[in-house]
Amino acid sequence: MSENGVMMQYFEWYLADDGNHWQRLKEDAGHLKEIGISLVWMPPATKATGTNDVGYGVYDLYDLGEFDQKGAVRTKYGTKADYLAAIKALHDQGILAIADVVLNHKAGADATERFPAYEVDPNNRQKKVSDDYEIEGWTKFVFPGRQGRYSEFQWNWTHFSGTDFNNENDKKAIYMIKGTAKGWAENAEVDSEYGNYDYLMYADVDYNHPDVRDEVKRWSEWYVNETGVDGFRLDAVKHIEGQFIDEFIKNIREKMGDDFYAVGEYWKQKYATLDDYIEETACNVDLCDVPLHMKFSEASHAGNSFDMSKIFQNTLMEKKPINALTFVDNHDSQPSQALESWVDDWFKPLAYGMILLREGGLPCIFYGDYYGIGGENPIPGKQELIDQFLSLRMRAAHGQQNDYLDHPNCIGWTREGDEAHPGGLAVLLTNSDDGYKDMYIGTQHAGKDYRDFLGHRDETVTINEAGIGTFFCAPGSISVWTELMTKP
Repeated sequence: MSENGVMMQYFEWYLADDGNHWQRLKEDAGHLKEIGISLVWMPPATKATGTNDVGYGVYDLYDLGEFDQKGAVRTKYGTKADYLAAIKALHDQGILAIADVVLNHKAGADATERFPAYEVDPNNRQKKVSDDYEIEGWTKFVFPGRQGRYSEFQWNWTHFSGTDFNNENDKKAIYMIKGTAKGWAENAEVDSEYGNYDYLMYADVDYNHPDVRDEVKRWSEWYVNETGVDGFRLDAVKHIEGQFIDEFIKNIREKMGDDFYAVGEYWKQKYATLDDYIEETACNVDLCDVPLHMKFSEASHAGNSFDMSKIFQNTLMEKKPINALTFVDNHDSQPSQALESWVDDWFKPLAYGMILLREGGLPCIFYGDYYGIGGENPIPGKQELIDQFLSLRMRAAHGQQNDYLDHPNCIGWTREGDEAHPGGLAVLLTNSDDGYKDMYIGTQHAGKDYRDFLGHRDETVTINEAGIGTFFCAPGSISVWTELMTKP
């Protein structure tokens, strides 16, 4: 991974169902390289319940848009050939391709089966609210369109721990499947919300079953060999046994090399929970910095009442930066989605400055923030603004970082630069009135003049003999002070 690497999440929830997204990514690869993107997180490529499915209703892990299943050969994003061409285009530009992997559940079963199950309290899944009885669930997956190519494994009810629909009477409930060694995963391995958050949706995969563990590991090896992807973004890991995730990543790295990247989505605001998970998986998996995102969301809604001096406290960026994938928003947090926690427009520049111009964490840019969001309520993108931050990250955000997180409304930091990037920069932002702060940027910069690259302030700041400058920012805004006057 390149120095000052940046990931882009190359999709949003409301992309058109036109089968052309892989083609768009292929054509965009050169541009992504130019702006400093080093990793691209692609949407789920596996066949889902239909072409209108974003990919999280996963049906067949082995169908990447190759077989006539669920109403089409292609997925929402295109065909397998398109997918492989997009990955090659990224690799030709030296960009790593990251696959979104959905292992928690399966959807769109081919047939129903009868099996014993208990109904459980949806607010406390540890509590059974019925005796066991036979239900008819959608748990039989035979993949008739693929006909055993790549894998002859077929899924049945013994491979799942729960489901949410009894086809016999059309009853919706959370059903824990009864059987030998069945039940939810232990709370030490999954989130304790709702008593036990093993069950999320559809047919819940049972990783206590040895055949399931073996098949999913075989699939991962096939997937990487077949596509050449460089890493996995693991969906919904707080609902999956941590022990299996650890085993899964170790296996793929043994086969594909230690550089294979892995990041998990554990949607929890509490830092201690994320820290426990990272330790339980022996630091083999990075995590999305949900606590930082939630701080951004809260700050954007609270205005000047939010204490900016605490914006990084108890985040992965602060405490475990090497394991942090930092982000402003994503497909789950965007408006009208299940985890909606959208960062208000005025705060987006401040938030992107905080993930792109600091040294901690691997920042991830959201496609919806860069190119815009579609659907019935479109939101324009901020490509020009984000391009400015990316330019600054590549050319000036290097060297020693000095923090000035000492005021409830106005905070800043400096980067002193290094031999290859000698200019450095100073960042100042406020969620209230005009701000100013004396900040040290290094005695090597004494006598140099710095201007606001973003153009929000007109002053020229001259660094004194002690390496200190008095920097400014406009109300509710961010300024980045640097010797650089133009874009590359």
